[in-house]
Amino acid sequence: MTDAPLRSYVQGGWHAPTDEGRPLYDAVSGDEIARISSTGVDFAGVLDHGRRVGGPALRQLTFHQRAGLLKALAGYLREHRDELYAVSAQTGATLGDSKFDVDGGIGTLLAYASKGRRELPNDTLYIDGDLEPLSRGGSFVAQHVFTSPPGVAVQVNAFNFPVWGPLEKFAPAFLAGVPSVVKPASPTAFLTAKLVELVVASGVLPEGTLQFVAGGLGDLFDHLTEQDMVSFTGSAATAAKLRAHPTVVRRAVRFSAEADSLNLSVLGPDAAPGTDEFGLYVDQLVTEMTTKAGQKCTAIRRAFVPAERVDAVVEAVAAKLAKVVIGAPGTDGVRMGALASLEQREEVRRSVKALAGAGRIVFGDPDKVDVLGADPRRGAFLSPVLLTADPERAEPHEVEAFGPVATVLPYTSTEQLIDYAARGLGSLVGSVVTADADFARQVVLGVAPWHGRLLVLNARDARESTGHGSPLPALVHGGPGRAGGGEELGGIRGVLHHMRRTAVQADPDTLTAITGRWVTGSARNVTDVHPFRKHLEELRIGDTIVAGPRTVTQEDVEHFAEFTGDTFYAHMDAEAAAANPFFGERVAHGYLVVSLAAGLFVDPDPGPVLANFGVDSLRFLAPTKFGDELTVTLTAKQITPRDTAAYGEVRWDADVTRGDGESVARYDVLTLVAKLPAG
Repeated sequence: MTDAPLRSYVQGGWHAPTDEGRPLYDAVSGDEIARISSTGVDFAGVLDHGRRVGGPALRQLTFHQRAGLLKALAGYLREHRDELYAVSAQTGATLGDSKFDVDGGIGTLLAYASKGRRELPNDTLYIDGDLEPLSRGGSFVAQHVFTSPPGVAVQVNAFNFPVWGPLEKFAPAFLAGVPSVVKPASPTAFLTAKLVELVVASGVLPEGTLQFVAGGLGDLFDHLTEQDMVSFTGSAATAAKLRAHPTVVRRAVRFSAEADSLNLSVLGPDAAPGTDEFGLYVDQLVTEMTTKAGQKCTAIRRAFVPAERVDAVVEAVAAKLAKVVIGAPGTDGVRMGALASLEQREEVRRSVKALAGAGRIVFGDPDKVDVLGADPRRGAFLSPVLLTADPERAEPHEVEAFGPVATVLPYTSTEQLIDYAARGLGSLVGSVVTADADFARQVVLGVAPWHGRLLVLNARDARESTGHGSPLPALVHGGPGRAGGGEELGGIRGVLHHMRRTAVQADPDTLTAITGRWVTGSARNVTDVHPFRKHLEELRIGDTIVAGPRTVTQEDVEHFAEFTGDTFYAHMDAEAAAANPFFGERVAHGYLVVSLAAGLFVDPDPGPVLANFGVDSLRFLAPTKFGDELTVTLTAKQITPRDTAAYGEVRWDADVTRGDGESVARYDVLTLVAKLPAG
């Protein structure tokens, strides 16, 4: 990489700054490798381009189509990840650190691609929750729905994860149909620039769906609207400043922040030296201190240990830290690289000094470090630093040393531990290392209100655990209070954060037309052709078959009981059933009712229906007694084509009624239905 200015990718092209900008340095060698400035960027134009070009292009695509593009992009980046690893080394990251960042980002794209296809409809609208009846006669109903806003997601990222950070924000926004403007932190922006260069070269994304700003955001916040949102990762002070921007306040711009986090890890009282849990605790603490040189928003800062075990933990952790080789990434034997910048190293040193004022350093020297393969005077290297401190002092609960630093803090009771945990005023993640399930429950319930994620680690789950410091696409990432109060990821929750929820009130037919899902009370289309004889393209929402009646006999019930082994007294013992306040007499098995219904509506011959893959929301609403006549009404409720398969999914509403018209069972039948043969 040269020391040329980084270019922004905005309004459909690459923009070079109109001034020299300020220098960016290799964290290992200290050499200048690039310059950064956003001078000359038209920020009002950037937002307009996203809203006018990127947004409409995305909103024309269904969730499944957007998911397909995310998968394609992930595949392209995976093929080029060695290029990202090479640049990542200049941020001070070892190859292991780089994989955590790069592969983690690519994995997030793939996770959202998969969830988009499996958990979202092949549509542009998402139905939230159940239908809400609003009238006695059923002619007035409501449904909550999510739609894509015609705005832009402005994503301000921290320096520590220049690849994963942008991608974990971008993926759910893209899947939600919202274009992104990515602004990385300057010290490592050269790696994000390389990422965006690859994204643009891939040609996968529609124009305007991803823009990149190298440097400051200028007057961009002045041009935000109520349809835009801001996702911020960084310091609490900067988050507070941006959150209070006049435009953000006046136009109620949605603002999500991930900020400071004094994450804890607790060693349970049962975890004595020599136990699996003691070893797991020590290994985890060392890993969290040294991975990415401790520059993780999820790293352990407060290590709570039973008071009588402090010396044993310090001794074990110090012994392992002493074996950690620090130096230039790529050098044989190096396990920990440099911090992202010399400025960051000085910030960590100041924080260590503040923490040492409340305790003492028991391992490491923040001003001295042995380095392999690099000059410690030029690179941003720092020794791991382990401290002990008095948990009654404020500093351990207020000062975050964002580097390879952790403080061991004693506790004497579960109640005291929970009190100390709360003094951090909100964290992204905490962990409890214990084999005692009762202790784990007490701690989890006590500290959960202050945490976004909690890990309980012991010998039973350690082999497959993803670890304390690993955010996962399926789980929420964020935390209350000091941690920013925001929330990212969390699977489909992360997608819905970017969308707008609206309650739609209408008659059933209109609501069916709006949502693309048949609702109770809407018209049914009973055709001469059995719906199971129709291919996916031939089916229509509301297509219905009414089958029956079928009389339920005592012989049916007794045969079903003998065949299945379900001889529950309500079906077989007249005297006991008579004493049951819900039945008063023998009744049919609920699953017999469902089986008889299937026998009524199924078309037995080979045809477009390939498989029944499930039943959702099954409820038995009234008892079925001997002599009752059952009728089933099966209605095509939702049709979901699969773009990459020769079939789609059809959800059917099944309503089983007895002779008096009362529903005895209601459920959704899920089937795979073939598309018409090609040609």
